[in-house]
Amino acid sequence: MNELVAGIDLCDEYTQVNCNDEEKTWTFPTVLCRHKVSGTWSVGEDAYAQTLRGEGSLTDKLVKLVLKEGTATLEGIRYTAVELLERFLERVLWQVQKNLGTEAGFQELVFTVRSLDERLTEALYSCGEKLGVDRARIRIIGHTEGLIYYMLSQKKEIWSGNVGLFDLSEQELRYYEMKVQRGLKQNAVLAEFERIEESFSLDILETPSGAKLGDKILCTCAERLMQRKLYSAVFLMGKGFEKREWAEDFMKLLCTKRRVYMETAVFAKGAALCAADRLRPQTSYPYAMICEGHLKASVTMQVLHKGQDTAVTLAAAGDSWRESGGMLEVIPEKQNAVELEITPFDSKKKRTVTLILENFPKRPEKTTRVRVEISFLDEKTMRIVLTDLGFGELFPATGAKVVQEVML
Repeated sequence: MNELVAGIDLCDEYTQVNCNDEEKTWTFPTVLCRHKVSGTWSVGEDAYAQTLRGEGSLTDKLVKLVLKEGTATLEGIRYTAVELLERFLERVLWQVQKNLGTEAGFQELVFTVRSLDERLTEALYSCGEKLGVDRARIRIIGHTEGLIYYMLSQKKEIWSGNVGLFDLSEQELRYYEMKVQRGLKQNAVLAEFERIEESFSLDILETPSGAKLGDKILCTCAERLMQRKLYSAVFLMGKGFEKREWAEDFMKLLCTKRRVYMETAVFAKGAALCAADRLRPQTSYPYAMICEGHLKASVTMQVLHKGQDTAVTLAAAGDSWRESGGMLEVIPEKQNAVELEITPFDSKKKRTVTLILENFPKRPEKTTRVRVEISFLDEKTMRIVLTDLGFGELFPATGAKVVQEVML
């Protein structure tokens, strides 16, 4: 077998792994146990079993531990959250390789998570590298992006209209929605989610009155979220929907003139599809993806090139903000400023950002070259750096800079 690619859906309750477009997805409770005597590690159901036998110490909620930069002490040894997460992922991927009957390494890892928190993202990059995968071969995406890859890999009738997804887990209830937009310069797909405040513990479903309350909450949420929209498909996911007898009215509501599917691993499969796509010379998903982790506006600059006015795109809506950025060298004419245009994806209204060349030396007209560099601190914040490059030997570069952060 060739080297593996893997999509890994990492949550506090469970971790799912899908490899190389395999139909099978492996699911592990996100728990880790250290054996008292041997010091070896086990994960998932094995970790629970070992702990119940009194053979080791268990830790869980590894994502939350990373987010709060916590530690855990197992068998008298203190571990950081990142160290524990690394050991967990190492053991999980080893189990997957064992089940596949291969020792092939992982060429591409794509993690998908509920929260694209910077601490979690950096922790996953660190874990991936320690597992032997180059940082350039690791990507962290949100669940909305995983949803996009999964849905676009399905038959067109599935995603020809709105697609909804209810994810009911022990932790929370979330609603995701995706829609493909055509007729623009580039086809685009929009995906977003809402965390439902009326979420409930799955324990209440064990009693008739609790099940009735849960059914009522879901009906109320569905009526609010889905009213007056045409859906080509609705998906259900999460532990809460493994049994659906308790949600009788909710299921009737959904199944009225709609296709409804139960899928247990949308995000892991979507991440695996993303991983496989990154190895192709040309993407199989030629869409601007407007979702968490991606820019929702384009940044352009009007320049005169070979006698013609030209709009140069420095960053495009739909690009991953981590992988976006641009650089351009310009010579300002009849002005002591540089102007950039920001165009939101969902609006034709442009706004202009003007940066005055403060502290730049005064020179004759057309004798100052300026390097314009943009990068992004997150999907909503752009950093602009203007640097004086001078103009040949007559006007040496001074290194003067203008740095400004701009909200998109």
